[in-house]
Amino acid sequence: MKKIYFLLTLLCATVALAQPPAGYYNTATGTGYTLKTQLFNIINDHNDRGYSGLYTTYLTSDKDFFYENDGTMLDLYTENPTGSECAFTYGTGQDDGTLGNNECERYNREHLVPQSVFSAATPMYSDAHFVLPSDKHVNAQRGDLPFGKVNNANWTSVNGSKRGSNLNSGYSEGYSATVFEPIDEFKGDIARCLLYFATRYEDVVAGYSYVMFNGTSNQVFSQPFLNILLTWNAIDPVSQREITRNNAIYARQGNRNPFIDNNTYVTRIWGAPLATDNFEALTAVSVFPNPTNNHQVTISGVSEIENLELYAVSGQLVRKIEHPEFQNNAYTLENLPSGFYLLKITTANKSVVKKLMVN
Repeated sequence: MKKIYFLLTLLCATVALAQPPAGYYNTATGTGYTLKTQLFNIINDHNDRGYSGLYTTYLTSDKDFFYENDGTMLDLYTENPTGSECAFTYGTGQDDGTLGNNECERYNREHLVPQSVFSAATPMYSDAHFVLPSDKHVNAQRGDLPFGKVNNANWTSVNGSKRGSNLNSGYSEGYSATVFEPIDEFKGDIARCLLYFATRYEDVVAGYSYVMFNGTSNQVFSQPFLNILLTWNAIDPVSQREITRNNAIYARQGNRNPFIDNNTYVTRIWGAPLATDNFEALTAVSVFPNPTNNHQVTISGVSEIENLELYAVSGQLVRKIEHPEFQNNAYTLENLPSGFYLLKITTANKSVVKKLMVN
C-alpha cells in the first residue's frame, strides 16, 4: 500500500512533495503559533468556487489513480486499498435526495468539520481542502461526530471505517464518548485536512463551538483531539494522492494545504504527539546514541525486526534492511551519512518511527 511506502516522509521537504510556486512560503519563517499565523496570511484568500463547484473540483482532485487506477471516485470512507469496494463514477449516483439508506447507492460531499459548526457559511462551506466526496450513507453514519480511535464499534463501513466509543487510553486518552475512525490508510489525510481548517480559518475558529475545539484561535483543538491528529499525522505521512489533490485544488481555489507541502510545519506549530498506542508503536525500542557522532547507531529493546527503513527528510528511501541479524538483542546500523533521518522499525504488525541525527 502507498502509505507503507511513504510512512517515513513525516518531515519531507516542500520541494520533494508538491512543489508549490517559487516563493509561496517565503514568509513562513517562524515557529509555534507565529508560524501558524504566517501560514494563515498565505492561504487565507482563496477563490470560492461555490458548493456545486466542488463536484467540478473533484473531477481533478478526487479520482482514483492510486489504487484501482480506474478513475472512479476516491472516497476515504469506502476505499479499500487491498480489496473490493463501492465504485462511484462522477455524474452517476450523485445525491439527488433519494436512496442512501445503504452504502454504494449515492455519493455526496462530506464536511470533515461539520457544516453546522460554522452555520454553513462561505467560504468554509465549499472549501475543497476539507470537504471531500463521500458515500452518502457513510457520511450520515459519521454525522457531526469528532474523529478518534474507536474502542467498541457499533457500526463499521465496508472498508473498515468505524463508529463507536473512543478508546480513552494511549494517544486517544481524555475522551470517552462516540467518535468516528477512518482506516489507517487515511488517518493522516484527514488529520492534515483538519489542521488546514484550523489554520485557514484562524480568524474565526475561536467562535466555533465543537467538541474537538477548545475555543482558541491558536491551538484550536482540545488536547485529546490535538494529540489524536498529531499522532495520525505522524503514523500516516503524506502520500502521492494528497500531493495530487493539493495541486488540483490549488489550480481551482488558488490556495494550498501547507501541511501537505511541508509536513514539518505541523510539529513546528503544535509540537510532537504526547503519547502513542502500543499497537502502532514499539515503545520499548531504543536507538542510541542519538545524535550520533560516529555514523552508527545501535537498536535495542527487541530481539527481532522484520524491516529497517531509513528515510531522508526529503522522503527518499536511503536504506532498507530486511530481517537484520541481532547480536545479544542489539543491532548496529553503520556507515550512516551525516544528516537528519527518520528510521522506521517494523516487527510483527507493529512499527515505530524514530528521528535520527547523524553529525
